Amino acid sequence: MRNVFLRIYGQLDRVPLDLLLLAARIAAAVVFFRSGLTKIASWDTTIALFRDEYALPLIPPEIAAPLAAANELGMSTLLALGLFTRVATLPLLGMVFVIQTLVYPENWPEHLTWATLLLLVLTRGPGVVSLDALLSYGLFRRQAA
Repeated sequence: MRNVFLRIYGQLDRVPLDLLLLAARIAAAVVFFRSGLTKIASWDTTIALFRDEYALPLIPPEIAAPLAAANELGMSTLLALGLFTRVATLPLLGMVFVIQTLVYPENWPEHLTWATLLLLVLTRGPGVVSLDALLSYGLFRRQAA
């Protein structure tokens, strides 16, 4: 039985990190992109949510709502494409922090999942299936010539 487990563990060790990074990027991007689409689908409702439910201190709802929507749509698109990936994770991590501490602290398991995906990409990079890798390859190839 031990040998079976060792064989299975050996196979799991062969799963490429780049595949996991791609999955993490897509999973996190989808969460934030969908949220951004929801915000722009009904602007009056979004402003009301920011005013009544989210009630962020210091930032008026008319400023916070477009900032949040732009952040979610823009950074999630960059994340999915793997373009400026590590930089794109930072505003999303900031958003997770704000949501966790000021809006829905009881939803920490969900927020921890989002943060974990984003931190994986921030610390390990986007992987080879990304525009960052493609651009980097092109830059290094040109310098070598």
